[in-house]
Amino acid sequence: MTTTERGTGLADQAGDAAAVLSWFRRMRESEPVSHDAEAGVWHVFRHADVERVLDDARTFSSDFSPLMPAQEDVDRFIKGNILRKDPPQHRKLRTLVSKAFTPRVVARLEPRVAAITDELLDAMGGAERIELVADLAYPLPVTVIAELLGIPAGDRPTFGRWADSLVAPESQTGFIPNAERTQAMAVVMREMNAYCLEHIRSRRVRPRDDLTSALVAAEVDGERLEDEEIVGFVGLLLLAGHITTTALLGNVVQTLDEHPGAAAALRADPAGLPAAIEEVLRLRTPLAPSMRRTTADVRFGEHAIPAGTIVLAWLASANRDERRFADPDRFVPGREHNAHLSFGHGIHFCLGAPLARLEVRIAVARMLARWSEMSVGEGAEFHDARGISGARRLPLHVRWV
Repeated sequence: MTTTERGTGLADQAGDAAAVLSWFRRMRESEPVSHDAEAGVWHVFRHADVERVLDDARTFSSDFSPLMPAQEDVDRFIKGNILRKDPPQHRKLRTLVSKAFTPRVVARLEPRVAAITDELLDAMGGAERIELVADLAYPLPVTVIAELLGIPAGDRPTFGRWADSLVAPESQTGFIPNAERTQAMAVVMREMNAYCLEHIRSRRVRPRDDLTSALVAAEVDGERLEDEEIVGFVGLLLLAGHITTTALLGNVVQTLDEHPGAAAALRADPAGLPAAIEEVLRLRTPLAPSMRRTTADVRFGEHAIPAGTIVLAWLASANRDERRFADPDRFVPGREHNAHLSFGHGIHFCLGAPLARLEVRIAVARMLARWSEMSVGEGAEFHDARGISGARRLPLHVRWV
């Protein structure tokens, strides 16, 4: 068994994108499966190995409750969080909610997504300097998901505060929260659970034409979801329903800014936009790692990983794997066989992928149509790339048509 030396572990890496990508490249070559004693995890870096982890839900579990300190508010949120469920509970929850996110159903949202995008662009008032995240990339997906759930979009600053508190990396070394961190999370989750539970109970009394009411009424195998199960899913949508889209939209704009002529090419041929978005998803993977817990001893070649161990499957590294992608560090908008793993793989493939793709496609198309020029200005701020690849703040200089 090989243990990483100081300098190759997660905590030793700077959080900027260039440093993280350099780390991925080194580890894919030297230690593609490696033990990080300081972080208390195993890392998996190559595409084939990451895909194996995501594909085998029996051996690589998404349920981390056995490793976490018990806490009522955290446990309540996890109860309905399908990202943290294994079969058969995962199948029950996913069957109920997947009908709302099929490509056909999501396609019907296109007129409303376009209208919200235009409203947000109009609200910029023709300003030549905007801040993409605050002005468009965050409010667009939050408004869409809030409308789907029947929740006031005016509460979106609250959703953002919850997300900042719960998904911010904990110094990138402690992936299973200790008792102190669990208590801090519980404070936020208590507020979020109470908010969601009140909304769910109101829909039991007065159903409306929204996703929350559909979840309240839905049945699988003759059983309905408990309020606590719905709380976890509604809360998950409010958090995860915007993180990927917000990051991806900023990543597309940043990529176009770095490649002269790319925006003009898409204006001339809008049909190429979906493929360009897929390539940005590969190059700038919004959520860098996917975490699993081993349920049994497992081997990767010479490496023996014991049961009960946290494994970080690095999607962002897999998407740059030279063994899977030709010239992986180059932006190739029309790349064929783009088997990126940015939305996961296997039973936990992202339910919201069709919606995220739709939102970003419409937003970028509208921006290209209404702006003849756009460039990234000074003052951009980015997430720690060991967790999220994307901008916290992205100032733009734009010229309106």
